[in-house]
Amino acid sequence: MRLCQLTLQDFRNVSLAKLCLRGRQTFLLGANGQGKTNLLEAAGFITALRSFRTSDIKLLLAQGQREAGLGCEVTHEQLAQTSLTIKLRSDGRELWCDDEKVSRLSDHLGRFPTVVFSSQDMILVRGAPAERRRWLDHALAAMDGAYLSALQNYHQALNERNSLLKQANGNVKAQLTAFEKMLAPAAAELVTRRRAGLEELTGRVAKAYAEISTEDEIAGLRYSPDFDVDTEEAWLQRWQQGRSRDIQFRTTQSGPHRDDFEFWVKGMAAKDFASEGQQRSLVIALRLAQATWFHARSGVRPVLLADDVLGELDPERRKRFWAAIDPESQVIATGTEAPDADLGHWQIFNVVGGTFIEQSAKVEETK
Repeated sequence: MRLCQLTLQDFRNVSLAKLCLRGRQTFLLGANGQGKTNLLEAAGFITALRSFRTSDIKLLLAQGQREAGLGCEVTHEQLAQTSLTIKLRSDGRELWCDDEKVSRLSDHLGRFPTVVFSSQDMILVRGAPAERRRWLDHALAAMDGAYLSALQNYHQALNERNSLLKQANGNVKAQLTAFEKMLAPAAAELVTRRRAGLEELTGRVAKAYAEISTEDEIAGLRYSPDFDVDTEEAWLQRWQQGRSRDIQFRTTQSGPHRDDFEFWVKGMAAKDFASEGQQRSLVIALRLAQATWFHARSGVRPVLLADDVLGELDPERRKRFWAAIDPESQVIATGTEAPDADLGHWQIFNVVGGTFIEQSAKVEETK
């Protein structure tokens, strides 16, 4: 997939911008705080109608504006030339694909994939389990409609059970049983698909890590389920046995909503034992693995959005990163310094105060 044209209106600090993207490599050059990341954020928004920086849509609207607009022209392996239009308001968003309104997220999720490389990804190694679950849920849901359905069903039933627990002041056994019967098949499905997904991903992470690391060391991912079973009966028994504790704490203490996974290097947990350089290499390897995994599963190459992350790598790791990227993938990168000359031809835009001015630079011809 390639983004051919991006249009932003009243999006963060961008009043109006239209960028025609030619070739495979685009670079947004400018000082910090000028709007480089805002454009990547807009490009990434087409994947799942969400920002990789915030969950608050109001922050995406330009100051004093009640609405923002995004437009995108896409060349797609399966959908040919496609036009996307997104309207953002503080109370939600609307999407049109080739002038046809898209009402359900499930009809759109994963059709226009992007993969973001950001310094914020370090939280996946160092942060709380909720951060890693959120990433895994988004990655799997974008490729697997059955996973998305199970995830939605699980959280709907979980919210209902937790609401009941919060007001439980009598015999609620029958009501809890009803919600547990709704939870069990979804929980079993989530555990099965998370395990399979992480097993497939870990091989790709190991390969990508070996390509970008300067050390001869093995890395990967390890699934840490809250309860390592994948049958409905086992989950029903688990919740029945934990009812007294759940009632005491007024929330469901066990389930896939407490799952985790960890990064490891040389067999040891990266969160506790890996250096900062190793941790950075791990999250970049994860994103590279995500891109190749999606392409293998769907036949669609994600657009790669690299947000100034390469400035944090040493020259050797930076060189290895570019060598590891699929040469057919489109890359949109940002930075405060122009890309190295040996990385091929770039279409470069100078970014100042939310405006984008193209340099007269050599542009790689579209293959």
